[in-house]
Amino acid sequence: MSQYQHIKQKAYEANMQLPKLGLVLFTFGNVSAADRELGVFAIKPSGVPYEELTPEMMVIVDFDGKTVEGSKRPSSDTQTHAVLYKKWPKIGGIVHTHSTFGTAWAQSQRAIPIFGTTHADHLTCDIPCAPPMSDEMIQGNYEYETGFQIINHFESQDLDYEEVEMVLVGNHAPFTWGKTADKAVYNSAVLETVAHMAYLTEQINPNAPRLKDALVKKHYERKHGPDSYYGQS
Repeated sequence: MSQYQHIKQKAYEANMQLPKLGLVLFTFGNVSAADRELGVFAIKPSGVPYEELTPEMMVIVDFDGKTVEGSKRPSSDTQTHAVLYKKWPKIGGIVHTHSTFGTAWAQSQRAIPIFGTTHADHLTCDIPCAPPMSDEMIQGNYEYETGFQIINHFESQDLDYEEVEMVLVGNHAPFTWGKTADKAVYNSAVLETVAHMAYLTEQINPNAPRLKDALVKKHYERKHGPDSYYGQS
């Protein structure tokens, strides 16, 4: 058995959640799961329909984006995943989708405003939208540069990737991450739900105000603060 079987299984199971959650159509998305000690991640093979996937099909790639094990080509987004893993050492899973509402906000080049408490349960700020890539970056190693498009935006906005585990890539689509592949999938579903809610909010009231600071603080800290009390201990 492959020494990477554990992350192949994790990547497979996480990928299979995407169609179940309505986050992908056809092959429009991918999940990877990393093993930091081994310095590799498992990722969905490129262009393979979800109903045909097996754990054995997952491709093992190092943090420089080089294939270590697997007979199929890895996802076309592999270089983006590799850059994020290499630059952000505390993430263990990454998801990329073209989910409908998240992608619509990305195509609009807009951050998703923090309108309500569902959003504040997960973030204390708008879901950021990285600006569209420069022509120079597009003409280079596109997927590799997409990783830096995300990282550069976080640095320019002084965002912490451990607190803000999601981003829209302008004119493109969402990326999410987390300590595990399962958490990255969870964050992808949260992003899509919040994107849908924000869209409807602006349709109902184009002048809807952002959530007030006291509610942002209360809802975030009851789940994530030092005295959190949400859920079971």
